[in-house]
Amino acid sequence: MAQTPEHHPWVPCRFYERVRALHQDPQASVDNPLLAFSLIKRLYSDWPNVIYSEEATENTQALHDGFQEVEQELPGAEDLDGAARALMRLQDVYGLSVKGLVHGTFQGTGATRTPLYSPSRRVGLSADDCFHVGKVAYDTGDYYHSIAWLEEAVGLFRLSYGSWNPEDRSSLEDALDHLAFSYFMAGNVSHALSLSREFLHYDPSNRRVLRNVVKYKELLEKGTPTRTEPLLRPNSTHLQSRDAYEELCQRPRGQSAPQHHPHLVCSYETNGSPFLLLQPAKKEMVQTQPYVALYHDFISDAEAETIKGLAGPWLQRSVVASGEEQQKAEYRISKSAWLKDTAHPVVRALEQRIGAVTGLDLRPPYAEYLQVVNYGMGGHYEPHFDHATSRKSPLYRMKSGNRIATVMIYLSAVEAGGSTAFIAANFSVPVLKNAALFWWNLHRNGAGASATLHAACPVLAGDKWVANKWIHEYGQEFRRPCSTDPQE
Repeated sequence: MAQTPEHHPWVPCRFYERVRALHQDPQASVDNPLLAFSLIKRLYSDWPNVIYSEEATENTQALHDGFQEVEQELPGAEDLDGAARALMRLQDVYGLSVKGLVHGTFQGTGATRTPLYSPSRRVGLSADDCFHVGKVAYDTGDYYHSIAWLEEAVGLFRLSYGSWNPEDRSSLEDALDHLAFSYFMAGNVSHALSLSREFLHYDPSNRRVLRNVVKYKELLEKGTPTRTEPLLRPNSTHLQSRDAYEELCQRPRGQSAPQHHPHLVCSYETNGSPFLLLQPAKKEMVQTQPYVALYHDFISDAEAETIKGLAGPWLQRSVVASGEEQQKAEYRISKSAWLKDTAHPVVRALEQRIGAVTGLDLRPPYAEYLQVVNYGMGGHYEPHFDHATSRKSPLYRMKSGNRIATVMIYLSAVEAGGSTAFIAANFSVPVLKNAALFWWNLHRNGAGASATLHAACPVLAGDKWVANKWIHEYGQEFRRPCSTDPQE
């Protein structure tokens, strides 16, 4: 079994050298999800080992006091497991090869595909990193992912067997043990037996694995069929259109080139508002059904940074509506905060601009506060509607009707991923810094627009910030009146 790093005389030195080497390289950006995962893992597991190592005895009190001051801000077990799940999410949505990820490349499983992201500095994962990702899947009974990641862990541990890495918290034996049981649960008993025998080569006295070997032999002697076909991915209960969603997310530049359409044009718009006379809005019609418009340069760099700075201290894990309640969910991974227009003059000016461009009434309670959202590593929001699809939705607590329209402002750029995909309408809009997307969630007759089913694709590389403004039905009766056509 692997030794524990606490007893190695070079723990502080090794940790210092790794951190120094990382930060001296200007090309090593934590936008790279592999580097971000390694950093989270190092801060969660390696740094406490330094603090409580034997070497630290001479400065024990000072080190412990300093560690306790920042301990609450360091990544915890939930952060590390979340980062592992993010890597699996990126693997799935973008069709990435696990072997490629382990070696620092973001290549699709198809041999001829262009990498979706090419970092300037390639950063791979260690055997222990792969083991942790695989174990997160293993612990939830997800053997599709655990097998892929534990296979890589076993391969890397085999290559380095006999040499000891003090940062490792797992070993070849650990990886073989978990991989063997994963194969057994997947129905491949013969391979589970083979891996268990290999385990016993390194740890022949392990009674539990000895019992497993006997069990696997008996099953094979009884003629238990062995599964040979590849495992299928677990299906999400929240995602009914996974293939379309993932295809849209994988489009490198958003939507494919549209056919000629006379209404898909660019224009300068004042919308009859004096507020826009001197600086008209730069409007690009993206789609007519559903109605989706993109306003370029809607916000300045300085305004975006101000809003991010105001929201930063208040960010909390985003929640979703579940019946009459709100709760956290794996199909929405982000952090968000709400800003009133009284929070800062920049927020007030942005609200005025939104009102001028949309022509809608944003006075409370006709619109919600500005929601600022941060999507970090692998952050996403699976296909959903912004409008309520049930009268029991918490949205109706505002007493101002359903959400008639959405304005979503991109406050930052990302290196790869993060597009807004409109699933039913089959197009996506890539992240365009300082631009704002606008669409109608409801038809003029008040019915929900099914074509607005949309998703936030996972962030493949970078840090995505958006600001959402949701506008409700009440107060808009004379600004967007009903149509004489009941179907409109």
